[in-house]
Amino acid sequence: MNAATVSLPKTHSSLHQLKHPQLIDLLQKAYSAEKAAAYAYQGHAASLRRKAEKIAIKQIEDDEWNHRHEVLQIMNYYGIPVNKRYEKKYAVIGKTISASCFVIGWFMPFFFAGKLESGNVCEYFRMKQYFNSIGIHQWDVILYEMGIKEKEHEIYFLNKIKESRVLPYFEKLFNWGRGKSANNVDLNKKYPVEESDVYCRK
Repeated sequence: MNAATVSLPKTHSSLHQLKHPQLIDLLQKAYSAEKAAAYAYQGHAASLRRKAEKIAIKQIEDDEWNHRHEVLQIMNYYGIPVNKRYEKKYAVIGKTISASCFVIGWFMPFFFAGKLESGNVCEYFRMKQYFNSIGIHQWDVILYEMGIKEKEHEIYFLNKIKESRVLPYFEKLFNWGRGKSANNVDLNKKYPVEESDVYCRK
C-alpha cells in the first residue's frame, strides 16, 4: 500500500491527546526537515545536466513534499503545532544546500543526499515504534511506507556514486557509503509492516 493512498483524519478533538514529548518533537522536526530536503533537491536538480537525473531528483523532491503533507496530517490529528523555530532553521539549511549544489561539483550533492536519506529512514520507523509503545497502531502502514521510500532514495543516491574513486575517502570521513548505512533496512529482504520493529533499533 502506498502512503499517499491512506486516508488520514484531518481534525483532532480532546480525545486525541499525544503525551509523548519525544514523539511530538520528532514529528515537528521531520515536518520541517522534509521542507529542507525538498528545497535542497530543487537546487540539486537544477545543477544537473542529464535529463534523467533531473527527472529522478524531481521525483524525490515530490516524495519529500508528500511526506511533509502526511506528517502534518498526523500532527493535526493530535493538535500538534508546527514548530516555527524548526521551520526557520530547516528552511535556511535547505536553501543553503540548494545554492551550494552549483559550486561543489557533481559528487558531493549525491553523496550527502544519500547520507541524509540514510538517517531519515529511521525517523519514520522510530515514530512507529514510539506510537506502538503507547498502544497506537493506526499509523503503522503510512510510517512504514515513508521509511521504505526514504531507503529507496538512499539506494538511488548510493548507486549514482558507488563506483566513484573518491567514495572510500568520504565513507571513512562521514561514515556512510557502500559498506555503511545509518539504518538496517534491506530492500531485497524487506520485513512486513507487522515485523518491522527490527528496523532502527539501537
